[in-house]
Amino acid sequence: MTTETDTAATSSVNPGRVFLVVVDDTTEWRAALRFACRRAQHTGGRVALLHVVEPTDVQHWMTVEEVMREEQRQEAEQLLQRIAKEVNQLAGSLPVLYLREGVLRDELLTLIDEEPTISILVLGANPGSEGPGPLIQHLTGKRMGQLRIPVTIVPGNLTDDQIDALG
Repeated sequence: MTTETDTAATSSVNPGRVFLVVVDDTTEWRAALRFACRRAQHTGGRVALLHVVEPTDVQHWMTVEEVMREEQRQEAEQLLQRIAKEVNQLAGSLPVLYLREGVLRDELLTLIDEEPTISILVLGANPGSEGPGPLIQHLTGKRMGQLRIPVTIVPGNLTDDQIDALG
């Protein structure tokens, strides 16, 4: 016999495609976000957001470090909440939010390994001459064959209309 609770649990285990977007201090992640939202909307999937708070270098004054860490975490939570509203408008559903502390690429790989519902990693590429960005370079190098999910790279210079047309 299936109850509503069982059905809810089953649907949360298999929510369809989950498009993970890394929210960082670059500008190109916005292109990745829009692309992920549109793909989620058209495929019945969901968007997940990862923001990683990098460790501070103020380790010799423990109290100052703790205050700074708490402030960074609060700012990160507010950022994710603002973006979640945007995702809800674009994709038609609230995203899954992940907030971690540590080194971005390490936390990203750990999350992908730990969370079986994540289906696709969507990253925005820097359109400048300095290359696509350190995260993309890291993941498309030796690590590419070790990932259990595909990576979609969205050029960071695409307009909203261009991304919507890719849908």
